[in-house]
Amino acid sequence: MRPLTTASALFLVLGASGQLGEAQSTFTRADTLRGSIGPFRAWWNVVGYDVWVKPDFEARSITGRTQIAFDAVAAGQRMQIDLQQPLVVDSILTDVAGFKDGAITVSDQSTPFTRDENVIWIDLPQPMKMGEASTITIHYHGVPRAAKNPPWDGGWIWRKDAQGNPWMSVACQGLGASVWYPCKDHQSDEPEYGANLRITVPDSLQGIGNGRLRSTASNGDGTSTWHWQVKNPINTYNLVPYIGKYAHWSEVFDGAEGKLDCDYWVLAANEAKAREHFKQVPQMLKCFEEWLGPYPFYEDGYKLVEAPHLGMEHQSAVAYGNRFMNGYLGMDRSGSGRGLRWDYIIIHESGHEWFGNSITTADIADMWIHEGFTDYTETIYTECQQGPEAAEEYVIGLRKGIANDRPLIGPYGVNQEGSGDMYNKGANLIHTIRHIVGDSTFKAMLLEMNRRFRHQVVTSAEVEDFLINFNERTKRMLNKSIFDQYLRTTQVPVLEWGVKKRTLVARWTNCLPGFKMVAWIDLDGHPMYKELGAEWTVLATGKVKKLRPSLNRNWYASISHVQKATLKSVLITRTVSPELRTR
Repeated sequence: MRPLTTASALFLVLGASGQLGEAQSTFTRADTLRGSIGPFRAWWNVVGYDVWVKPDFEARSITGRTQIAFDAVAAGQRMQIDLQQPLVVDSILTDVAGFKDGAITVSDQSTPFTRDENVIWIDLPQPMKMGEASTITIHYHGVPRAAKNPPWDGGWIWRKDAQGNPWMSVACQGLGASVWYPCKDHQSDEPEYGANLRITVPDSLQGIGNGRLRSTASNGDGTSTWHWQVKNPINTYNLVPYIGKYAHWSEVFDGAEGKLDCDYWVLAANEAKAREHFKQVPQMLKCFEEWLGPYPFYEDGYKLVEAPHLGMEHQSAVAYGNRFMNGYLGMDRSGSGRGLRWDYIIIHESGHEWFGNSITTADIADMWIHEGFTDYTETIYTECQQGPEAAEEYVIGLRKGIANDRPLIGPYGVNQEGSGDMYNKGANLIHTIRHIVGDSTFKAMLLEMNRRFRHQVVTSAEVEDFLINFNERTKRMLNKSIFDQYLRTTQVPVLEWGVKKRTLVARWTNCLPGFKMVAWIDLDGHPMYKELGAEWTVLATGKVKKLRPSLNRNWYASISHVQKATLKSVLITRTVSPELRTR
């Protein structure tokens, strides 16, 4: 996902918070068409995209053609295709099968359509039955929305490099891939057979895309077409062109599934420093494969491509713009100093290859899965590089940037994200879960999560259920109330404690009814793992007057002392908790 803005990153270091964008409180019919699977999206499934684009740098315009291969999962005839204004549709052709002289024929038939703001309504020449397959080809042109502040305020990017060469790309997460090509612009439908991207550029420039380069063909008119192919499912916003005067080199990483081709494309003037700086990549891949499992896209390779914006997780072609410096443009988002020993964009955007690109949420309301887990890959890499204590300092330092302004999960069906806290709060929720279940269980959980949901579209409910029911230990130690508390409210639990009649008691407050969570409490050097709820529960009896319990720092929660007078009327219950001492 989009990295936080430079200003937001600075605020985070200082303890304030930045937002990804203003949250909507009311929604329109257009929001519902964009954000939901309505009847004219539901009956058909995308199998593959073939996208061709030719930009005109001087006119700031593009000419394009998109072919969508699809099959019918139910009977249907009318299709909703997304293409954002002011792009103009020239024609739409549909493959129509027939018989001639006893043989099956396939012909392109001109197909009527209507525009409805950013939607194209297409009525196929004839109804399709469940199980049938076809293609539509859309020819279009126009001046696409120009990015004002990419990647946050996105669109097509028109820039020049320091030498005056045209430098172009696209950043469109949230805004949608339909800002530059026609598609079914919804995360729930990834083309299972991947995509082709054909980029026509002046012969003096290179056109870089996702996946592997299949051909470069001269058109005989001063332009060449670069053909790239992605074999794996890919989200529509991840498919992007990069156009510029690039230098290229490659290396092979000996990975968990064999040889992984790693390619690097940077502006020619930056090649020397990039070659040195990008030595971080193999170290990152080794760490992530140990903790998360094999890199998800061996067939398509791994690429870093210098982009005219800060960065994005474009699948198998990660956008890089962090100026070849460590940290986030030279800053450490955690304020701990630990994040200055690695490049934020390399680590974070590459982490998205596992969380966001391989495992994708059906609705962007559940984007905490992308950003929370990916943000936590920064902690994982810090641990690989600097050790567990450094990792703890890093993720705990991120808490200064949590606003708790709105829930992490947004409204469904209207193309609306939850709070920007999905990064830092999401990572700290995952860190808390790690310390509840223990390191070995947590690591096994991450590996199995990436194996089970590899190349799949998921919901938050499915991921929550997986984490809770991963094994017998997690069934005892995790529950739905933990996820409801951290994902669906802005309340941070408070562990209250006090002493009454030589009895030390504690409970969770500022929480939902029925909330229960294991706490790691230190009693003057003696650790205690205890599951607590909203009722007062005994922690210790006897000589407890001088005890001052502390909550382990790895829990994203706070602790508060309650005066004796407050406990005067409290009825103390003695509960039997699961045995949680073994970790």
